[in-house]
Amino acid sequence: MVSQKITVTNKSGIHARPAGELVQVASKCSSDVVIQVGEKRVNPKSILMLMAAAIRCGTEITVECNGETEEEDLKKILDAIHSGLGE
Repeated sequence: MVSQKITVTNKSGIHARPAGELVQVASKCSSDVVIQVGEKRVNPKSILMLMAAAIRCGTEITVECNGETEEEDLKKILDAIHSGLGE
């Protein structure tokens, strides 16, 4: 398992459109992916779970990947979040 903390910089946080974009990226990952927000553990392959997590701008989250392609998948997810997700 690999993990990394990241701060969400999208002004709107991760909701609706940004969540949809993140789901598209995460769904292409073959490893198990989890985003931890405080005590919540969220599956980023589910738009409903992402939106329910209410991830706002400035929130620090931890992205975890576990599987054969975990390093590559972690990079994909982090790149998507760094890119601003629809900004």
